[in-house]
Amino acid sequence: MASDRRFFVGGNWKMNGNKAKIDEIVKNLSEANVPANTDVVIAPTTAHLTYVNDKIGSKIQVSAQNCYKAASGAFTGEISPAIIKDLGINWVILGHSERRHVFGEGDELIAEKVKHALSEGISVIACIGEQLAEREAGLTEEVVFKQTKAIAEAVSDWSKVVLAYEPVWAIGTGKTASPEQAQEVHTRLRSWLSDNVSSAVAQNTRIIYGGSVNAKNCQNLGAQPDIDGFLVGGASLKPEFAQIINARQ
Repeated sequence: MASDRRFFVGGNWKMNGNKAKIDEIVKNLSEANVPANTDVVIAPTTAHLTYVNDKIGSKIQVSAQNCYKAASGAFTGEISPAIIKDLGINWVILGHSERRHVFGEGDELIAEKVKHALSEGISVIACIGEQLAEREAGLTEEVVFKQTKAIAEAVSDWSKVVLAYEPVWAIGTGKTASPEQAQEVHTRLRSWLSDNVSSAVAQNTRIIYGGSVNAKNCQNLGAQPDIDGFLVGGASLKPEFAQIINARQ
């Protein structure tokens, strides 16, 4: 915790939730302590963006889970940054491993989406991370640096970007990178930013961790100097999300 980067906790609900469940989550979050030095951003389904945004208090922000690289047009099933803004929402998650590996999104498309979202004034949670076979083959740095390079070349304003390192083998599996494993990758990512973008961007950009984060492991992960918060999946739907928000308290 050697920096003054604001702690950031994102909650990615993925394709989960209905109005009754959302009401329960919102009630829990309304009763939760949100530290003054912590940003909390939750990402419900596209269908529930307005419902959540209308109900959640001002201490928590709302994000879309995805968007396309154009403002409008014949793109059935997609949502644009312009539409996200029109709903009063200022964040979007891009490049999540499920978009990459389930829906086949490559680095080039993700970079185009990042560039367009930023041009529309939307802040981006940009995701990177290696698969298990890549880690076991010693390719973690090669993979995450390649993904980061594509994103970095698209970024016009780093103050509107949070970088989320999510080792794919740890997402929803119950396996978590150890605090030391996560810190090592975060340190190398920060060094990459220093060498390839600028030392100021490296110092100021928040690099958060995702991959089976829960109430039991969040404090040890959050204590690492280069882990600036979390992108939480399943646990963001549970009452324990309040504990994760307070991981550094």
